Amino acid sequence: MSSLNKDKITKIIWSSIFILLVAVLGSVFVNLGMDWFNSLQKPSQWIPNIVIPIVWTIIYTTFGIINFLWIKKSEIPKNVVVLMIVNGVLNVLWCLVFFTLKLTFIGNIVIILNLIAGIVLWLNIFKTEKLYAYILSIYPLWLSIATTLNLALWILN
Repeated sequence: MSSLNKDKITKIIWSSIFILLVAVLGSVFVNLGMDWFNSLQKPSQWIPNIVIPIVWTIIYTTFGIINFLWIKKSEIPKNVVVLMIVNGVLNVLWCLVFFTLKLTFIGNIVIILNLIAGIVLWLNIFKTEKLYAYILSIYPLWLSIATTLNLALWILN
């Protein structure tokens, strides 16, 4: 395992900043629409609201840990970096469109794209680093659940 040189430290810092930026922006957009969201009719099998930020915190933390370990060990493949960026942008865009702009139909389109991008990201990670893919399995699984709930909200409201 190689040591941390200046280039690797810089990559770790930038990847951490990106993950934090996605988490903070997503949280801001979600919080702007929480009153509206709380007023929506939800399916009887709805996940308690407290679970959602906990799962996202686990996901963002897991991405941070995986990025750190991967950068420390070797270079993250460019296609994986691009897919991570695409997923981060889609996460933030969904929070903006769904919660802040209250556009449930367009939110469904964005979250479906995010789910597809999340699966593609997971498959690309799996090709290179199976252990990291197993650890990150929570991400496409959670996106599947979130997509189902998002579709239910659109149907019910």
